[in-house]
Amino acid sequence: MNQNLPSRISVGNGFKPLPGYGMYAYFALMGLLALLVMLGYRYRWSLGFFTLLWTGAYLMQKSSYNNHYYLLLLTCVMLWFLPAADDVSLDARRRKSRRRQMPQWCAWVLMFQIAIVYTFAAVSKGYASWLDGTFLRIALQPVSERMQLPWLVSNWFTLVLAWGGLFFDAFVVPLFVWRRTRTVALVASLIFHCFNAVFLQIGIFPFFALSFVVFFYPPEQIRKVFFRRESTLPVVEPSDARPILYGFFVPFLLVQLALPLRHWFIEGDVLWTEEGHRLSWRMMLRQRTGYLQFHVWHKGTELPYDYRTELTPKQQLFVATKPDGAWQMAQYIHKNFAQRGFDVQVFADCRVSINGAPEAVLIDPTVDLAHTPWEPFRHNPWITPFPTRP
Repeated sequence: MNQNLPSRISVGNGFKPLPGYGMYAYFALMGLLALLVMLGYRYRWSLGFFTLLWTGAYLMQKSSYNNHYYLLLLTCVMLWFLPAADDVSLDARRRKSRRRQMPQWCAWVLMFQIAIVYTFAAVSKGYASWLDGTFLRIALQPVSERMQLPWLVSNWFTLVLAWGGLFFDAFVVPLFVWRRTRTVALVASLIFHCFNAVFLQIGIFPFFALSFVVFFYPPEQIRKVFFRRESTLPVVEPSDARPILYGFFVPFLLVQLALPLRHWFIEGDVLWTEEGHRLSWRMMLRQRTGYLQFHVWHKGTELPYDYRTELTPKQQLFVATKPDGAWQMAQYIHKNFAQRGFDVQVFADCRVSINGAPEAVLIDPTVDLAHTPWEPFRHNPWITPFPTRP
């Protein structure tokens, strides 16, 4: 190895978490702002700053991407435009004026958003490894062993879960909308989300999704359950909602409809290529494992380089199994060598398995990723095709 070459690539200057205890303070501030939002104190200021901080946290951790992180971001943006602090809030008490009933359009926009989530989640489950229970057996295997519950991974139970989950996602919103089946939908939601919370341990999403239930019930019914002791106050007449409804919410929700559709217009199977996977409500669908080795070349000489020394275990998995992760790491390698005067080429030996299927080559090993652009809205030809869907 040339003695002038670095033995270890240094960390770049990109957008990254704060050093030391900085992130503890960051999340403590978010917690304080969340409390102010809950109490309805300086609602839009509190929610606005919370949204900015959560957006920062969301962008810092691409290797930990999760759909409910994205849903939380969308919900924050939507709530900023809604009159959510006009009743039973410190702001309403401070102004001594309260709106006694939520305008129906506020409920409809939130119902439409959660309907998008469930509908595309159902559509994405229509592939073999979901329908035959393969993915769920893989996902539940560690839980089954830890809790000593072998029936969790039995064929009959995973098939019930797979088809039950698909039908739940497809029909829960229509069942909530129709008054006669609303109680059935509520019971099904409690069972479905509590199971996920206990056995799949998917963070806040089960509880977050359940919070949308209140918008499917009439406001007076919710008031009787949660605000029974509230005294009667004068009604504040609602202002004209058309500008905000047609100026923001209609375009916003149309974008939410379009984003999950984009992978249908990109060549290749999204389950393999990952192109169009994010922001599309493709939830709990696959387990990706793989192997990746970068080959760094400079003027005909291969330079020893181990990317794993730069990354956490979760980041290593992201880079080794996701095409854009490998591409970003190649760009990172090239940038850091370039800062030292070396214009290197970076090739990837990458093999990936989905849901326990045999490994296959994911990235064309002859393509120099360091000098290849990333195409965010169309297929990247250096991602190899997969012959059969796992």
